[in-house]
Amino acid sequence: MASDATGPRASHEHPSPWHASTSGTTNLAAALMIFGGVMAIFEGISAVAKDNLFVVTRHYVFEFSLAGWGWVHLILGVVLLVAGGAVIRGALWARFLGVTVAGLGAVANFLWLPYYPLWALVLIAVNILVIWALCAGMQREADAGRTT
Repeated sequence: MASDATGPRASHEHPSPWHASTSGTTNLAAALMIFGGVMAIFEGISAVAKDNLFVVTRHYVFEFSLAGWGWVHLILGVVLLVAGGAVIRGALWARFLGVTVAGLGAVANFLWLPYYPLWALVLIAVNILVIWALCAGMQREADAGRTT
């Protein structure tokens, strides 16, 4: 009986470095990563197809090719979508990748402002919220691991 009681606790003392339990904040981050990834994919497809949805303003500080930015958003969206799915499954590497890609996505959407301002502002906010939720979720999970 004593060996059965110590078995599960011993496994919690040394969790796998590849998977960790997820908190509600981390699950929120994963859901927002999937949402932001899908939106970035739509944004990228629309830009690559040279849709009439986008209006390019003249004499903006950041002038880039619409199709080039479309590929950037498409690639970032796919990576964010895959990382969001991995965060839901508890992959630790995906949390760090999610913070990095969400940061790059926020910068890319800042530079995307002249093409579609409202969409870019929403995705900037989503990416910043993803970064906060991933970092806060990791902190909460680490604090919960120390108390048990």
